[in-house]
Amino acid sequence: MQDAAHVVVVDDHGDIRDLVRQYLEQQGYRVSVAESGQALRRLLERHAVDLIVLDIMMPGEDGLAVCRQVRATSNIPIIFLTAMAEDTDRIVGLELGADDYLVKPFNPRELLARIRAVLRRMNDAPQRMSKEQLKKVRIGPWCVNMGRQEISGDDGVGVPLSSAEFRLLKVFIERPGIVLSREQLLDLTVGRTADIFDRSIDNQVSRLRKKIEDNPKSPSIIKTHWGGGYSLSAEVSFE
Repeated sequence: MQDAAHVVVVDDHGDIRDLVRQYLEQQGYRVSVAESGQALRRLLERHAVDLIVLDIMMPGEDGLAVCRQVRATSNIPIIFLTAMAEDTDRIVGLELGADDYLVKPFNPRELLARIRAVLRRMNDAPQRMSKEQLKKVRIGPWCVNMGRQEISGDDGVGVPLSSAEFRLLKVFIERPGIVLSREQLLDLTVGRTADIFDRSIDNQVSRLRKKIEDNPKSPSIIKTHWGGGYSLSAEVSFE
């Protein structure tokens, strides 16, 4: 069991924690539970964790605040649970670096499928580039440290990328010059399809541009193709 992925379920409802823990343990996962963000942080201090299932609607410190704190120091995959199918919560969660979300009430089998998909993406991602390429990539004036998930300019000062920003940039790096639609980008970054009102990719592109473009309003690295999507126009080289 030591090789089984370690999943932490964070929810203030004990019945949900117990249900999810029992189901995931039956599927071969190691599962810990936490009733709050504070309890999660204590777990993270003591144990290596492969994925967090995190409820948004918790009293006191909500899931969004917990996600923000986790993302400040870690890129552990996070799947949000939410009782509301509100676009705002969903978009904010993805912008903060969540890897996926699931609306309550949910089928445990769907949660299992999403956990497997997220862990598979995490495991498969390094295989798309060689070990040498995974070290550092140069795009235009920026050096991307793939291991540390940060970028640096000529001054060498590292600028950290959120999990969502890094996944998006990595997709562009692997497909330089190719126009990718919003639907393709959403599928490649979080493994799901977009609806007509989904603007989470636009928001992530905007946040990424603020870090890598001299003028985000007139971008030269990530170009917009109206009606088509986005493309990485800068030259890509591996160091």
